Amino acid sequence: MGGCTGSPGRILPGMIFNGAAAVNLNRRAVLATSTGLAFAFGTLLPTAEQAVPGPAPAGGEAIGLHPDTEHVQTALLQAAIDAAQANSRPVFLPPGRFLVPGLKLRRGTRLIGAYGATTLAGLGEEPVISAHDASDILIDGISFDGLERAATIIALVNCHRFRLSRAEARNAAGLGVRLEGCSGSIHDCQLTHCGDAGILALDSTGLEIARNTVSFCGNNGIQVWRSQCGVDGSMVTGNRISNIAAQDGGDGPNGNGINVFRAGNVMIANNMISDCAFSAVRGNAASNIQIIANSCLRLGEVALYAEFGFEGAVIAQNIVDTSASGIAVTNFNEGGRLAAVQGNLIRNLFRREHEPVDKRGEGITIEADAAVSGNTIEQAPTAGISIGWGPYMRDVSVTGNVIRKARVGITISSDQAAGPCLIANNVISGSEDGAIRAMDHGRAHGPDLALAHSATKPGWISITGNLAT
Repeated sequence: MGGCTGSPGRILPGMIFNGAAAVNLNRRAVLATSTGLAFAFGTLLPTAEQAVPGPAPAGGEAIGLHPDTEHVQTALLQAAIDAAQANSRPVFLPPGRFLVPGLKLRRGTRLIGAYGATTLAGLGEEPVISAHDASDILIDGISFDGLERAATIIALVNCHRFRLSRAEARNAAGLGVRLEGCSGSIHDCQLTHCGDAGILALDSTGLEIARNTVSFCGNNGIQVWRSQCGVDGSMVTGNRISNIAAQDGGDGPNGNGINVFRAGNVMIANNMISDCAFSAVRGNAASNIQIIANSCLRLGEVALYAEFGFEGAVIAQNIVDTSASGIAVTNFNEGGRLAAVQGNLIRNLFRREHEPVDKRGEGITIEADAAVSGNTIEQAPTAGISIGWGPYMRDVSVTGNVIRKARVGITISSDQAAGPCLIANNVISGSEDGAIRAMDHGRAHGPDLALAHSATKPGWISITGNLAT
């Protein structure tokens, strides 16, 4: 490692000087050096009053990196990362673009770039940067380019308390970021043009994904998955997610802004999600999921979905505008049950007439052990609220909702094996085919039950206090 050159008052970002040279500096020189470094690196270094003599951070000039060349410089940067880790120092990268495929981060690595100006690029399928069993990692202010070849751009396995901030991952053949068994945070990052997904988090142990922009991904925006069903506890908040395709096809695993699979106790809140081939948020076997205060625009299937073997879902205070269906809490046949759907605004739904069976056009679909209250639904070409599917209906309360301009306001399964349901104090306006009607697997039949003002079967359904106009 090189020593400090030039006068003490002209310390450049990234220069290294050894401990002996630092000790020989007088107090005035130390103060001048500290002030220069603090100016160069912002708040990442102590103030002049706090500064003490010691090794400086590793940086681009001392490392020997050459920006904007086509030469692979992995060995140079890897040596700097290893040396900095051994001495508990950060590594500062200068502006420029550097080809450095296959970098390995160590425990405590702090890799900091010139925000908006430093790019690390890969060459082949291997990650640009990866770490295994390395905790307390910080990556800040760096753009990563997979050149449409990297299967994963950033890969972390069993890394705890990591921080990925103000970074960009773009042009991945597969994943922008892949995490396995990790805790920490991804925040204020941009993940774009990823062939599969922006972020895949598998078996997390305390993860926060916040204030990121995720766009133009091939199959999903953010995936929170587990190998087996269990408590996950990840928080996905304040992200902007858009333009998510379903290139690998299927009937729901792909095409989602946020996809939660087998992960319990996940919080999804305050996200802006638009233009997804399927759902804004899709929870599959995700118990105790909370989907709160998200803004969801232009979705190809169900905007907010809790499906298959889950127990517990709260879907509240979301806005859905333009979707094939607003909210679905289904698959009681697979154990999907127990939900509160409250205070959502759902509008401008459409039917997928090109689909042979699953055309949708429903505001809210619900099946078992659930309360649906205080929602406002407008323009639902099939039904405002659909309750049950064949025998799969039990203990449902639908109260205090406003439904406008739906073909049928509320439909309810007429199967003799279906369980109890209460429909009370709803306002239903402008429903051309009836306010409340019985349904047989999606087909409405019989009279308008809102006009009967009484239960059609004791212990099965109670209809009271609804206003139908």
